[in-house]
Amino acid sequence: MYQIDRKFCTFANKMEAQIKIEPLIQDPTMIFFVVLLIILFAPIVMSKLRIPHIIGMVLAGVLIGEYGFNLLSRDTSFEVFGQVGLYYIMFLAGLEMDLESIKKNSNRLVIFGLLTCFVPLILTYVMSISILGYSGRASFLLGCIMASNTLVAYPIIGRYGLQRNSSVMLSVGSSMLSLFLALVMLAGLVGTFSEDSGWLFWLLFVAKFAAFCAGSILIIPRLTRYFLRRYSDAVMQYIFVMAVMFISAALSALIGLEGIFGAFFSGLIINRYIPHVSPLMNRIEFIGNAIFIPYFLIGVGMLINLQSLADGLEVWGIMFLIAFFGTFGKALAAYISALMFRLTKSEGKMMFGLTSAHAAGAIAMVMVGRRLMVDTNVALADDHMVNGVVIMILVTCIISTLTTERASQEITVSNYAPPLQGGAGDGAASDDERIMVCVKYPEIAPQLLELALLTRNQKLKRELVALNVVYDGEGSIQEREKGIRLLEKLQHQASASEVQVQTQVRLATNIANGIKHAFRESGCSEVVMGMHVHTEVSSKFWGEFIQSLYNGLNRQILLMRFTQPLSTLRQIQVAVPSRAEYEPGFHRWLERLCRFAGQLDCRIQFHGRNESMELIQQYINSQHPNVRAKYTYMAHWNELPQLASHIGPDNLLVVVTARKGTISYKNALDRLPDELTKYFSGTNLMIIFPDQYGNTKEEKMSFTEAQHHEENSIYDTLLRWIHKSNKAH
Repeated sequence: MYQIDRKFCTFANKMEAQIKIEPLIQDPTMIFFVVLLIILFAPIVMSKLRIPHIIGMVLAGVLIGEYGFNLLSRDTSFEVFGQVGLYYIMFLAGLEMDLESIKKNSNRLVIFGLLTCFVPLILTYVMSISILGYSGRASFLLGCIMASNTLVAYPIIGRYGLQRNSSVMLSVGSSMLSLFLALVMLAGLVGTFSEDSGWLFWLLFVAKFAAFCAGSILIIPRLTRYFLRRYSDAVMQYIFVMAVMFISAALSALIGLEGIFGAFFSGLIINRYIPHVSPLMNRIEFIGNAIFIPYFLIGVGMLINLQSLADGLEVWGIMFLIAFFGTFGKALAAYISALMFRLTKSEGKMMFGLTSAHAAGAIAMVMVGRRLMVDTNVALADDHMVNGVVIMILVTCIISTLTTERASQEITVSNYAPPLQGGAGDGAASDDERIMVCVKYPEIAPQLLELALLTRNQKLKRELVALNVVYDGEGSIQEREKGIRLLEKLQHQASASEVQVQTQVRLATNIANGIKHAFRESGCSEVVMGMHVHTEVSSKFWGEFIQSLYNGLNRQILLMRFTQPLSTLRQIQVAVPSRAEYEPGFHRWLERLCRFAGQLDCRIQFHGRNESMELIQQYINSQHPNVRAKYTYMAHWNELPQLASHIGPDNLLVVVTARKGTISYKNALDRLPDELTKYFSGTNLMIIFPDQYGNTKEEKMSFTEAQHHEENSIYDTLLRWIHKSNKAH
């Protein structure tokens, strides 16, 4: 009877394989088109949901794969492109290592690196064997995954200017060390699946490993120096680097290591020959992030069977245990290291935040386990482990982002020391002030230029930059001629004040990008431009491009709306958000407002928290004692609409706002466009986006950083919808 049942099951499996439903899309052109659509829209959708875009690629693969809507099959293209993407991920991890920070903090770095590697590894290993009942090798694979980490939250550090903080440098270096150790241990695990894994095998394995590392260190740098010095062609340089990556991956696989180790090690070796700001690095990152890495992530998603989530609480328990023990191990290592190194609690939190996230590297390692067969049809990494690792990535990325953001704010506040002397107001030659005036409409262009003349430092005697950006489309020739005539009028206006103006008319298919490129090329420090008032062009408060501009430019942007001439203003009302004094651009906008009030000889009244008011008062008393200033306590930003009753027709309302993710940003600022439209529709208005930390001279791309950022998330939209519904009832 047993034999009959067994034969029947075998027959049923064969029949099931034969009647397997073919995917809906089989044409190669359409397959590639669907993949490109996913690569395009996944970051947009995930940004709305505030979820890392890496997870979006994987989830998209789940939806289109065999276990989803069965749109595509995981054909040879996913195998080939996915393998390249897998190597690309590890190669970029090696290229993006900061070797200098490792050398400078070698002792502490080694201690923290060992702790953040082995503490979560041991905890996860013990948990997997004792609670999940995994085998020793499966538990070790899971431990290696949790031992490594990816610096997903590192872009947050750049916004706060904390790259040189000791806790940050330790976290970066230890992350690279733990990843290196995890890959070496993973290579050893792969070696145990060889037919002969006795002491002779391990002796030979160590010898081959040493020969591979020594040969790579001796040969690759010499070849790289020779080639990069001799050939400057961009395509040839890129092909050479890719060839080095693939030959290293192939050789490492040949000696018994996994190919991802060779890719990582080659990136580590040629790290110093490819600067992070070089065109070659930009090409490597661009092609990887555009095609190969997304292809790999989508292919991973196509392997995931979410139907297994309905198997019961066991699956959910596995996911929870993987995420909890791995994260707890990282937290334990971070806070123990902080105590040993006598760092503050905030710095310990920073170390935990940066080292707790897992991303594409974890997927790469679990896919290695997917290929290692314990039995004929049993992989070392089963479906439950793969699903658990994917969910773990989502959870740890969220924890890492929130923790790092909070720690960055705490460290910035604790280390802040306001400069009362010198700085923005001393008029020194070291001041980088160079004002760009963006003009388009002739009715407000003269007033924008006048505003720039009133806020500039006359002692520096620097020229202004007047820019007119024309959309490169139909009628661009006529619009360009109009721009030239407008800028000539502004030159005549400035010459009356004996101020030189450099003019530029620029064609661009994207207005915001045109302004940003001209800003960088001209070496400007800030932008003065008019607010969007032409509702027939766009009904949005910010118009079509201003939001993109202030999100993509970290320097000060001053937006102005005029209802009467500037010379008729009698008082300036300034709304200051809490913690505005901690922003890097605090003294720049304060200096501009003081010059503006002094030139117009009008009163200026600041509204904000007492902490901010005290520092503003100290600065004005020190740098501009003749300015007639008044300071009013405003407990919360929700009180902004109350200022409407105190602002007359000859007043100017100045709103100091903040970009999302900065230390003075608050959720109430999301309502700013609605409040300004409702309560201050006929008021003279100035909106200031202060300077923020960040490099505006380059556009860096990383596979751990989101490729798209939405201003408003879907959760904000839902909350507004619920709020309106409650009001209606």
